[in-house]
Amino acid sequence: MKVLIINTSENEGGAAIAASRLAEVLNRHGVEARLMVRDKHSQRPEVLTVASSRLRRWRLQLAFLWERLVVWLSNRTRKENLWAVDLGIGGAAVASTKAFREADIIHLHWVNQGVLSLSELRRILQSGKPVVWTMHDMWPCTAICHHARECTLFQSHCHDCPRLLYPSARDLSWRLFERKLKLYSRHRFTLVGCSQWIAGQARQSYLLAGQRIVSIPNTYNPRAFHPGSADEARIHYNLPRELRLLLFACQKVTNERKGLRFLLDALRSEKMQRWQGRLAVVVVGQMSEEVLMRVSFPLYPLNYIDSEEDMALLYQAVDLFVTPSLEENLPNTLMEAMACGTPCVGFDIGGVPEMIDHKTNGYVARYCDADDLADGISFVLDEKNHRALSTAAARKARTAWGEDLVAAGHIRLYNELLATGQGTDKRKTP
Repeated sequence: MKVLIINTSENEGGAAIAASRLAEVLNRHGVEARLMVRDKHSQRPEVLTVASSRLRRWRLQLAFLWERLVVWLSNRTRKENLWAVDLGIGGAAVASTKAFREADIIHLHWVNQGVLSLSELRRILQSGKPVVWTMHDMWPCTAICHHARECTLFQSHCHDCPRLLYPSARDLSWRLFERKLKLYSRHRFTLVGCSQWIAGQARQSYLLAGQRIVSIPNTYNPRAFHPGSADEARIHYNLPRELRLLLFACQKVTNERKGLRFLLDALRSEKMQRWQGRLAVVVVGQMSEEVLMRVSFPLYPLNYIDSEEDMALLYQAVDLFVTPSLEENLPNTLMEAMACGTPCVGFDIGGVPEMIDHKTNGYVARYCDADDLADGISFVLDEKNHRALSTAAARKARTAWGEDLVAAGHIRLYNELLATGQGTDKRKTP
């Protein structure tokens, strides 16, 4: 069996890491899997690039810039929500490649920002090959947005989009919804939700009526992420051994979606005063001086870490990992931290409550509630709770997201699609 996995990047972002890990795991389980990306960073022979020449790289860059220009002009040259939407109006000629022709299964992951256009998606679906599309966010089931949040228009027909600064009845979201509806209604493909939550969102989408939707989680690398010595890890990062350590990490700390302001409010609350002199905060990612001044505990800022082994050491070094994100599917960071035996605290959003079992291996706080976030941090830090939470976190990672489990789920799906010939049938407009 030959599977072609397509993603924008090889290792930048959560979807890229998940797609890259899946390719590795499938190859170890007897499937010939290749990963096709725009941004290749390694020398792995199974990783291919759609930007193999200077001309192709230039064309993809032009497609990327053109799409951003359309969004920018639609918002009348304002930058708000410039990255919250994608249009699928430009991309690579994936269906013309040798790797595509040789593949038995086409497995799409995150294919935005000028990598796969809706026109190219049509050619892929018209090929008759079974197509699987893993949803790392909601873009496959909405018109243009990656996260709908409180908006439910995708359940009927997108219009008056809250992600556009000047919405209207027939705005950009309405037009893209029409394009997607016309495309989706003529072809069958299978949607894979990394979490039960996003699979549920997909089932409510009018665009995906009649499509097959399943849920298979991402996996992690157990050779890197596992429990280890906290003392040795703290020595590696020159972190204090006598204090409790809280970790917050993301590529860009100032990204509003990551919810840092709620963590700062929680740390400044009266409920956290009993931890003064006993707690320090470790932050990974780009941080401004303004943020540095707002942290009420000793702060240890670290640059972005791109090595799995180094990130695993950091998880092992800290006492808890906090993710106050406002939008999440099935975050790799939670999975990795728990695999290292690090209890986690997060908001009740997306797939987070599927990962964190409340007060068993961490704490699920009420959405956007800084006081409850503070309660969760205190609960996990409490010595009478921490050891049991840590053991349960590592056990959850092994049993819920293990490589064998995730590989088996995907291989079973691939075999079913090949056996039934899904991908060759047309379907009626819903």
